[in-house]
Amino acid sequence: MLKLLKLSFLPKSTDHGLLILRVALGFSMLLLHGRGKILNFSATAKEFPALFGLPSNVNVGMAIFAEVLCAALLIAGLFTRFAALMLCATMGTAFFFVHKSALVGANSGELAMVYLIGFATLFFTGAGKISVDRE
Repeated sequence: MLKLLKLSFLPKSTDHGLLILRVALGFSMLLLHGRGKILNFSATAKEFPALFGLPSNVNVGMAIFAEVLCAALLIAGLFTRFAALMLCATMGTAFFFVHKSALVGANSGELAMVYLIGFATLFFTGAGKISVDRE
């Protein structure tokens, strides 16, 4: 019974797990967040916060760099740890500065925190063997 509950009869594959994590996080970041920013840059820049003494259009540009280019690198598994670090910085900024660490309520940063945890995991683990980097 314990063997059944542990699912120990199924083979383990860290590399397949990392592939699924990279592709799922990368595609969702690129398509659900980065794509909208790049297609509506002007409108997004007007609403985007000016953080760290930088104008909002520069902050949008950095977010687009992470959410489009770094997300694509993550999907491919190319320069994975660098891409994950840039995405961690972006999601950390969103969670701590934009959403003010709120996990519930109208201005919840729950999704930013979930992304942050996933990208931090990939930063520490790397891409795995099923990637361009083949770590």
